Amino acid sequence: MDLKYEFYIGGKPVYVWNALVSPTETKKIYYGSEIQSNFEVGSPLKYVEPGKDGQETIYIHEKVLEFQPNKTFMHTYIIGDSYAVRHSKFKSRISYELEPFGVCTKLTVTHDQWTKGDPSYENTAKGWRKLLCVLKTLIETGKPLDLSVHYYYTSI
Repeated sequence: MDLKYEFYIGGKPVYVWNALVSPTETKKIYYGSEIQSNFEVGSPLKYVEPGKDGQETIYIHEKVLEFQPNKTFMHTYIIGDSYAVRHSKFKSRISYELEPFGVCTKLTVTHDQWTKGDPSYENTAKGWRKLLCVLKTLIETGKPLDLSVHYYYTSI
């Protein structure tokens, strides 16, 4: 089943966009994971952070499908083996659409094309709303909402 979220954020699309694609900003939203990509269609995209042993750990690895600055960003979604080896065979797709709405931005996030039986679906469905609240708070206040006590993939 597709996941779809619409959020109205008190900031211009350029600020929301920057939070989605800037390594510095994604660390604030994705619990320390930094986005890495050149954002060209077909190129790899990953979220990484130092693992428990200090080595680079890839938490999510993806491929850029569409990239129109300040408008749309679409990529595949595959959970890295750092969560659970069995999850890396499942793939889905995420798209972000940004629309100006007065002095605000309407952000629509769609997570679809789920592989049947994907064990990460339930936690992902719960996690998206939290991540989007963190993003909204970051844009509107300059500081991310701290939900780290309820980490995104605690039970995957």
